[in-house]
Amino acid sequence: MTLMESWTWPPRYDEGYAPAPDQPYWSPVRETMPAAEREAAIVQRIRVVMRYAYERAPFYRRKWEEAGIDPAAIRSLEDFERVPVVTKHELRETQEAHEPFGDFLCVPAAEVKHVHGTSGTTGRPTAFGISTGDWRAIANAHARVLWAMGVRPDDTVFIGSFFSLYMGSWGTLIGTERLGARVFPFGAGVVGQTARAVSWLRQMRPTVFYGTPSYALHIAESARDAGVDPREFGLRRLVFSGEPGASIPAIRGKLERLYGALVFDSGSMAEVSPWMNLGESSARVGMLCWQDLVYTEVCDPRTYARVPYGAEGTPVYTTLERCSQPMIRLLSNDLTRWESGPTPCGRTYPYLPKGIYGRIDDMFTIRGENIYPSAIDDVMSALPGYGGEHRILITRAEAMDDLLVQLEHHQSVAGAGAREALRRLAEERLRAVLGVGARVICVPPGTLERNEFKARRVVDDRDLFRAARS
Repeated sequence: MTLMESWTWPPRYDEGYAPAPDQPYWSPVRETMPAAEREAAIVQRIRVVMRYAYERAPFYRRKWEEAGIDPAAIRSLEDFERVPVVTKHELRETQEAHEPFGDFLCVPAAEVKHVHGTSGTTGRPTAFGISTGDWRAIANAHARVLWAMGVRPDDTVFIGSFFSLYMGSWGTLIGTERLGARVFPFGAGVVGQTARAVSWLRQMRPTVFYGTPSYALHIAESARDAGVDPREFGLRRLVFSGEPGASIPAIRGKLERLYGALVFDSGSMAEVSPWMNLGESSARVGMLCWQDLVYTEVCDPRTYARVPYGAEGTPVYTTLERCSQPMIRLLSNDLTRWESGPTPCGRTYPYLPKGIYGRIDDMFTIRGENIYPSAIDDVMSALPGYGGEHRILITRAEAMDDLLVQLEHHQSVAGAGAREALRRLAEERLRAVLGVGARVICVPPGTLERNEFKARRVVDDRDLFRAARS
């Protein structure tokens, strides 16, 4: 027995194991052990993973030799901070040079049994080559986190997201199957599917919903347009990933009121699946960093050294159970703040009290103030009279940066006076939160396009800005 309940390399799981339904922990020792003891085990695992990658992956061997890093010299988490980070751009470059999986693949290509990846909408898609062993490790990891959220074998999990290259749906599917619950892989993205989702949710009454926050809001809006109260679905838990909304208080509160269910946030990066390595527990104090699955460091975005607990930084991830394409210090460019455990559920992992609330590369600067779209989302969603959608338009108008928000008002906001009051309130709250002024334009219900997956609200376009102002 190792420090962490048969924490073997390569990972091996007892596929027949399941805790009793009233047991709060899937892996009691691993989840509640003293943090210092866990960190000592993580250091040893990091050494194993680095040696494994150095011997099998030219990408890592080349990168570390250029940086003067010897895996054998890594004897502490502080030593590990000297290992150079990996960027998504590097992964795309090496896959282009070494088709199709890149020279960071650590197993023979014949052992890759699942291919997933990014959409490639912003450049060359990244291919994820996943072996059978890794697929099972992902399933077991997601089962653990779903269990911590309170999902049990007698639940039915409605999966309302794309079944495609996107890992979110598949991770939830295999984690739910491993946990022993019923899976309802409904999907998303087909024209007319949202209306059918309302019908199926009423008919089947699943107990758990998985998807993105924006799609759950879209379903609720469609249900109410059809005269259906979303509470009729009987959902008791809403599990989200893919965008920051589930940790934004106004959006979280709205979802819980609409569905009469508890919200749980999760999600890091598809490249580091199990992406539920950041996932809430029954404590609901923020996403836990499940460090024995994927070691997470919240780092200074300039030096990539860990910041102290209580500070803000960007997550850097190292997979500890992946054999096919291990990620070792993968830079996320997301933004978060972390705190040390334990949490009220008894787990001793660090946690992110506000979840992942932005991306460094999504941040924009208006008149010297750094602004994250999630801050605007929070203000808009909390407004009385908010109609469920908004757009953020940015440009440099004349000599100064300018920010305009198109705010769709609710149908109950009738008359020019009520719309003007809503506009003024929105501008006042945005100035208080952002530190700079923003122009707000109220538009009628249904004006702004809804998305079947992730909300895309920021537009940086001079011509659209001028058209909106006119």
